[in-house]
Amino acid sequence: MTDFTPRQPHRQFDYVDTGAAIYVDSFATIRREADLSRVPADAEKLAVRMIHGSGQVDLADDLVIHPQMVSAARAALEAGAPMLCDATMVATGVTRSRLPKDNEVLCYLNDLRVPALAQEWGTTRTAAAVSLWEPVLDGAVVAIGNAPTALFHLLELIADGGPRPAAIVGCPVGFIGAAESKDALAAFATTHGIDIPFVTVRGRRGGSAMTSSALNALAQEIE
Repeated sequence: MTDFTPRQPHRQFDYVDTGAAIYVDSFATIRREADLSRVPADAEKLAVRMIHGSGQVDLADDLVIHPQMVSAARAALEAGAPMLCDATMVATGVTRSRLPKDNEVLCYLNDLRVPALAQEWGTTRTAAAVSLWEPVLDGAVVAIGNAPTALFHLLELIADGGPRPAAIVGCPVGFIGAAESKDALAAFATTHGIDIPFVTVRGRRGGSAMTSSALNALAQEIE
């Protein structure tokens, strides 16, 4: 492959092909088409990036954003807190150059202890991996974009007196438990008296792209 010379094909379609221009046009389109009136003022860029990550402007209607979410997450990251991710895809989606303190982005899903814990506890590997966060969970920024069981497990760990993260991005995707886990997050302050800033999206939508987009927005104010 060392002697291979790539070639540029002849242009046949009319499209924007400059990265910066694509971002600018995308964010302008989102602001034009999405109703951001219910989004906290300092969370507009967070909402815009999450919509960008999903490609769905109506996502704004289902976003639930704690009023202190952005300030709490940014303060934690500026203090050097790690990001804890439920899935490798979420961690990979973080733009490292946006991190204010070269923060660690950690995912323990492939830790060798996880399969045995999952089997012993009768739960998913993603949920079991959450318990390995405990030594670094206090004051961290947590991101769950795939597994509802991981979000339920996190809330149970905190309710049991475990360390409290600074902020939670809780956007697991799917048909079994996703909506319910996000409802549990949104109601956690009411049901358990533990008020942790969070962002979530009601219903079945979620996923790695949306969640890492949220992390990138929280990492840096610059759009």
